[in-house]
Amino acid sequence: MDEITRRAWAYLSRVAEPPNRRIAELVSAEGAVAAADRIRRRDVDPALKRATEARHDVDRAEQDLAILDRMGGRLITAEDDEWPFLAFMAFRSVDCDKRPQALSPLVLWVLGPSQLCDTTDRSVAIVGTRAATSYGEYVTADFAAGLVERDVAVVSGGAYGIDGAAHRAALASDGETVAVLASGLDVPYPAGHSALLHRVGRHGLLVSEYPPGTRPTRRQFLTRNRLVAAFGRATVVVEAGVRSGAANTAAWAEALGRQVCAVPGPITSSSSIGCHELIRGGKAQLVTRASEVVEVMGRSGEFAPDRERPAATVDDLDDDELTVFEALPGRGTRTVDEIAVAAGMPATDVLAPLAMLSIRGMAVQEDGCWRLSKR
Repeated sequence: MDEITRRAWAYLSRVAEPPNRRIAELVSAEGAVAAADRIRRRDVDPALKRATEARHDVDRAEQDLAILDRMGGRLITAEDDEWPFLAFMAFRSVDCDKRPQALSPLVLWVLGPSQLCDTTDRSVAIVGTRAATSYGEYVTADFAAGLVERDVAVVSGGAYGIDGAAHRAALASDGETVAVLASGLDVPYPAGHSALLHRVGRHGLLVSEYPPGTRPTRRQFLTRNRLVAAFGRATVVVEAGVRSGAANTAAWAEALGRQVCAVPGPITSSSSIGCHELIRGGKAQLVTRASEVVEVMGRSGEFAPDRERPAATVDDLDDDELTVFEALPGRGTRTVDEIAVAAGMPATDVLAPLAMLSIRGMAVQEDGCWRLSKR
């Protein structure tokens, strides 16, 4: 990408609040350089003129790109090989009348050594409340570590609570993680996660559709959530209120045709109400471990292993053997006839099961009577 084109993309990134359908259509028809020039000259239709009225003469492209270069980041568009075409293809199936923001971003400001297209090819979004409980943080860390172990990248929003726990666990497991920001790359938010986001930028990816210097707003968080959902092959909600950013991300995932998963919590916990509502309403699949998430989002044949179940001494007994075993007294002994009465079986049918129980070491014969083995 030459410098003139790069500056045009940077200008278009700031000139209106993303995503903007009219700018995208203009760029598609005429290219980034021509589109930027027309917006500067106000040679656009009235709707686009209104959308760019406040910022058309604010050209910070050179400064923004200088900040990006100093950080070691890059600006990518649909013209670059790194662009996650498959992830954004899902926006085409969304009804834009109901969800006007269901658009691919125009540009992405990216920092980190990983390639976005490769990372999002096998990834899961983990989201949840900022006011996470110790249970929620433990489950999040367990899920993130389990996903990394299965070569799955972890996507989240970099916020306090569940988001932060997901990023930290992925980094601690030497895995890939992506933080999708609602601010510029040079504006770490929340400030308390500056060190964490710096680590993500060094070992994973920081991604934003907002130029440097942009401060986050509530609208931008909600707009950002569509990208978190798009980047993940599935979205896992660990803890969430009924109305929350995590629930909004889950709604985006559902609209994009992604699988939504939710982790159950205590029925007394307000932090898990959103998860329970998703499960009860049939909008999310209940998951309790990372392997179940991989089964949902993974390739054909990636099934979660069966859970280990505690073995019992009676597991291998057939029906007759189990019936006779349960007819043996807890204390003392019984004759064959007494066992037959207790089991409701003919006395002749009791002998073979007793012999098998004796071979298994579960029954002992004493003086013509039978009792349970003390083992």
